[in-house]
Amino acid sequence: MQSRAWVRSLPGTDGPAPESVSLDLLPPHLLLPRARRVALASVLLGIVLAGVAWLFVPTSIAIALGLLFGLPPAVGAFVVTRRHLRLDGTVLVASGPVRSRSVDLRHLAGVELLVRVARVSQVILRVNDGEHGLVSVPLALYADGGGRELDVLALRRLADALATAEVAPAAAVSSVLVEQLRAEARSAAVGERPLYRAVELARNAGRVPQTTLTDHEVASLVD
Repeated sequence: MQSRAWVRSLPGTDGPAPESVSLDLLPPHLLLPRARRVALASVLLGIVLAGVAWLFVPTSIAIALGLLFGLPPAVGAFVVTRRHLRLDGTVLVASGPVRSRSVDLRHLAGVELLVRVARVSQVILRVNDGEHGLVSVPLALYADGGGRELDVLALRRLADALATAEVAPAAAVSSVLVEQLRAEARSAAVGERPLYRAVELARNAGRVPQTTLTDHEVASLVD
């Protein structure tokens, strides 16, 4: 990988409570400048559309059109910066501006490794406990000439937590993350990293733009 960005997160130290570690692949402070630009562009677009519409339709309709086209993208841009993932011991917590969801990785009903192949490819861990729905954890982003992977501390804690699960697929994904850590420790080239190999596997199989790896394919990432 020619260029690479890593984000380090330190665990919490609040007494005897389980240590908390951030699982945000793209921290909010990196997303905020782009969110501001998107919001500003959306608001300006709404104003322009409202101004043009005002020449042909009543004022109330023009304002409604401006809000319809300008407000949702602006709000959506900032909502993204309010979404956070963290791991409290073995409990995975996904928090947003309205509600939060949590899944205890010790009691999983399903574990999947999802791959999205595009100009910017993604590897995503998707888990559920059969009660609170799905929680997705982006593990890596790859593009031409570079990428971003979940940092070492987050990967280590996530691998440990998955190893406590009672379902076999969780143990397999845990092994993939451990192998990813080993690749990072020896500064392996991107092509030698299991998470990137997951993208290559999906691309070579022609399973684009999105696929879920089978148990056999997940196991093959550490061969």
